[in-house]
Amino acid sequence: MSKYRKNSCAAFSLKYHIVWCPKYRRKVLAGQIAIRLEELLRQKANELDMQIHALEIMPDHVHLFVESDPTLAVAGIAHAFKGYTSNVLRKEFKELKTRLPTLWSRSYYAGTVGHVSEKTIRKYIESQKGK
Repeated sequence: MSKYRKNSCAAFSLKYHIVWCPKYRRKVLAGQIAIRLEELLRQKANELDMQIHALEIMPDHVHLFVESDPTLAVAGIAHAFKGYTSNVLRKEFKELKTRLPTLWSRSYYAGTVGHVSEKTIRKYIESQKGK
């Protein structure tokens, strides 16, 4: 298995660690809500042709380690997961509507993960001048 994924135009390895929280960091992601949230996240990843490498749902936040196609920006990825899960969970679990004005806070954390360090990339690019 290659360490790179491919689409019609590119070979890539774009992996993101994305973290987000419920509004007011309420501890509502437990029990059946957490189970359903995991199902929905995996369903949305499949729909967007993303690969989930790791997923952890804590009572007050979500950690998602996902690999995506380069046609999707990380802001769009976060928005897709948060928007879809909020819509479905608030329909299925009425207590989420009564306790929170919206399910998710507007903010999120996103970090990139790669095979090569920043130092190695800088050295490689600098070495190209002499060629």
